[in-house]
Amino acid sequence: MHENDLGTIIIDSAIDVHRVLGPGLLETVYEVALAHKLRTKGLSVERQVPIAIEYEGIFFEEGFRADLIVDEKVIVELKSKQEVSAADRKQIQTYLALTKHKLGYLLNFGAVLMKDGIVRAVNKL
Repeated sequence: MHENDLGTIIIDSAIDVHRVLGPGLLETVYEVALAHKLRTKGLSVERQVPIAIEYEGIFFEEGFRADLIVDEKVIVELKSKQEVSAADRKQIQTYLALTKHKLGYLLNFGAVLMKDGIVRAVNKL
């Protein structure tokens, strides 16, 4: 499945999770719920995936943890706060660059309306 098709399923699923659970719970609650929802749609979902990085010849076994990786193609970073910052937005872009993934989402479940909590990020897509 193409990244954009996965993105549509991810967004629709996030909106559904947010509609049922509402805003303001812990990120982990949304992570578990969204992963479950995506799996029921037949997608492969990994949670809290350690991502190794290299910097100037130094290899870091765990540079960061991706909240979700969907079908080994799309990185999803979850937040649950009133407003996302510029640093939050840059974080997903950095994750894409370091992993060479093409598509990522920052999903803020703390937003009153889920559509206002969606940030789409691309890397050479």
